Amino acid sequence: MRKFCDNAKGLKAFYDAIKYGPNHLMVFGGVCPSVTSIIAESLQGWNLVQLSFAATTPVLADKKKYPYFFRTVPSDNAVNPAILKLLKHYQWKRVGTLTQDVQRFSEVRNDLTGVLYGEDIEISDTESFSNDPCTSVKKLKGNDVRIILGQFDQNMAAKVFCCAYEENMYGSKYQWIIPGWYEPSWWEQVRTEANSSRCLRKNLLAAMEGYIGVDFEPLSSKQIKTISGKTPQQYEREYNNKRSGVGPSKFHGYAYDGIWVIAKTLQRAMETLHASSRHQRIQDFNYTDHTLGRIILNAMNETNFFGVTGQVVFRNGERMGTIKFTQFQDSREVKVGEYNAVADTLEIINDTIRFQGSEPPKDKTIILEQLRKISLPLYSILSALTILGMIMASAFLFFNIKNRNQKLIKMSSPYMNNLIILGGMLSYASIFLFGLDGSFVSEKTFETLCTVRTWILTVGYTTAFGAMFAKTWRVHAIFKNVKMKKKIIKDQKLLVIVGGMLLIDLCILICWQAVDPLRRTVERYSMEPDPAGRDISIRPLLEHCENTHMTIWLGIVYAYKGLLMLFGCFLAWETRNVSIPALNDSKYIGMSVYNVGIMCIIGAAVSFLTRDQPNVQFCIVALVIIFCSTITLCLVFVPKLITLRTNPDAATQNRRFQFTQNQKKEDSKTSTSVTSVNQASTSRLEGLQSENHRLRMKITELDKDLEEVTMQLQDTPEKTTYIKQNHYQELNDILNLGNFTESTDGGKAILKNHLDQNPQLQWNTTEPSRTCKDPIEDINSPEHIQRRLSLQLPILHHAYLPSIGGVDASCVSPCVSPTASPRHRHVPPSFRVMVSGL
Repeated sequence: MRKFCDNAKGLKAFYDAIKYGPNHLMVFGGVCPSVTSIIAESLQGWNLVQLSFAATTPVLADKKKYPYFFRTVPSDNAVNPAILKLLKHYQWKRVGTLTQDVQRFSEVRNDLTGVLYGEDIEISDTESFSNDPCTSVKKLKGNDVRIILGQFDQNMAAKVFCCAYEENMYGSKYQWIIPGWYEPSWWEQVRTEANSSRCLRKNLLAAMEGYIGVDFEPLSSKQIKTISGKTPQQYEREYNNKRSGVGPSKFHGYAYDGIWVIAKTLQRAMETLHASSRHQRIQDFNYTDHTLGRIILNAMNETNFFGVTGQVVFRNGERMGTIKFTQFQDSREVKVGEYNAVADTLEIINDTIRFQGSEPPKDKTIILEQLRKISLPLYSILSALTILGMIMASAFLFFNIKNRNQKLIKMSSPYMNNLIILGGMLSYASIFLFGLDGSFVSEKTFETLCTVRTWILTVGYTTAFGAMFAKTWRVHAIFKNVKMKKKIIKDQKLLVIVGGMLLIDLCILICWQAVDPLRRTVERYSMEPDPAGRDISIRPLLEHCENTHMTIWLGIVYAYKGLLMLFGCFLAWETRNVSIPALNDSKYIGMSVYNVGIMCIIGAAVSFLTRDQPNVQFCIVALVIIFCSTITLCLVFVPKLITLRTNPDAATQNRRFQFTQNQKKEDSKTSTSVTSVNQASTSRLEGLQSENHRLRMKITELDKDLEEVTMQLQDTPEKTTYIKQNHYQELNDILNLGNFTESTDGGKAILKNHLDQNPQLQWNTTEPSRTCKDPIEDINSPEHIQRRLSLQLPILHHAYLPSIGGVDASCVSPCVSPTASPRHRHVPPSFRVMVSGL
């Protein structure tokens, strides 16, 4: 046996032995792949069988090219079935390969590809490198390769693991499987190269931790006597004792078993020759004897015994040996299992293999699609607040219905109040629908909810604010439209206005649903690490209600609602000076519009920015709806409730309401102040009729008093005092008030008492100098005054006052009480009359 790695010298030694030496029965040896392959290819011409104990190159496995070549050492390809068994054991079905650009490693990778092809194991990426593996390592990471099958020498291994450290491709999520035939403590020998690649020793060891090495077993671990009568352990001790300080060789056991293979082969060949009828001996072999050469070849194929390296069996010339698995643990390699090629079994030594995670790494990033759903506690809390709001709205509804006949509630339009409450309750109800997502309902139901909740919120908003603005419009129409005369605006007309607003909403929503309906869409976000630390990645999913032209439809809805809010602000501003609390809600409408507007703008902006956080988004939307609905209902009903409990008549009593209209006149530098009440709400009609009847009765009483005064004046003309001339003229002006004129502001009539602004007339003043008057002044004589009183005042009361609705309760008779005698009392000349056109 000779060892040559120089091709020329190796071939020369072989041919010299053939030419000059004795006839050789077999060739034992061959270490260098280049020399061995050339010799093995030419053996068939000499009918020689070659047995190698150290040539592991996969090239020699081609039996068509090397039919007379055998080896006791498994080839490099022999690890591939073992790797396949390991992958199946841990259910790794997706791997990647990283190969150094050397023929030896490329052949192993190609064979591995063929082994894995039909085993339902995917090679997701195949990378190779010549000098710098970092680019290939980076590509493997980019393709999410978690199980890496490497084929490279120990020098390149250091670079590979340094690159893996830089790319963070180590630890519990990754598993490296590399050749296990490196020299012991190889990482220490290549430490210098590792440092040159900007990788510290501790970084290298960190990246190497847990890698699995695969190589053939030098000696069997079984304590069974071999064909030599010794156990593998006994043989190893004897070998160590005899090598006398010479470094151990990993192939010594295969060389030892190779000798036994040759011996057993020759023994079977001689037995075959002895059993044949040719009576040929083994010593008669020559290089042209094909028959004996074939007998030796067949005898070699029949080899089967237990040697120090395990069961020695050939399959197509390849040794079916034992493959061991080692794992790098705490800076040392530990045997963790072995694969028996003969039995095709994998044995993992108990509690020896250690993974850096709680379980073996996954062969790929396990993507767990997780629907981001609304937290149940959050939904419960907001639902509870919503229920409280609905209870409050129901209380306001009960209050409104119960007190609908009260003047305060009547004047505030109870039907419109009911609509405001209904709109608020619809808005509250939409919160329950906004909180229902895929964790509560099915996909089809969720898509239906997309439409339903949009309709409910839109209709609720329009119902509440539409009713509020309709009420304000009626106040504006009554007190600001100076051309309106006794025109009644009933609740039915307000309902038509609200219905028109709702009709616009329905048109928009129906077109939206028909042209571009809302659909359930699922948005997938980038992967996130598992919060529990598991070797999985979370891909959040989020459900949305969207359509193709979402922005356009939302713009239309927002524009309409914005115009509605601006219209409400305009009405509130125009009626800000109307000081009838029961009628005028402008102050509270302004506050409500301000709060709702600000909250809606903030809520819409924050909701858009937090669309990837459903809990935050739902919380903001729900709180905005709750706040807007609650503040609106409270601003409308709480003041009425307080007023009704404390002073129910304060809001409806007939005060001298001041309404100022600032209208520029072309020919006037001053503005006029009109004081009257034109018309209350339609709900006061019955009350006003009753009040009118009472005033008519009061007029009848005043007529009787006036008639009695007239009779008294006729009975005592001599006692009538003379009135000063200037007082006569003022009194005459008062009595001529029968020629009242109606103002142009809707039938408002005011009888101003001129005497209110002058000193009270003194009827007891006597001026003798005036007893003799000129004929011209006889018109102011007591007789003329008495006649005008008896004629004009009854006409005034009977003809004019009933037509305008009565007199003020504070009106007093121009005469004294009937119970007092005019003979003993002076009659005060106070003829103050105030007529209110109701």
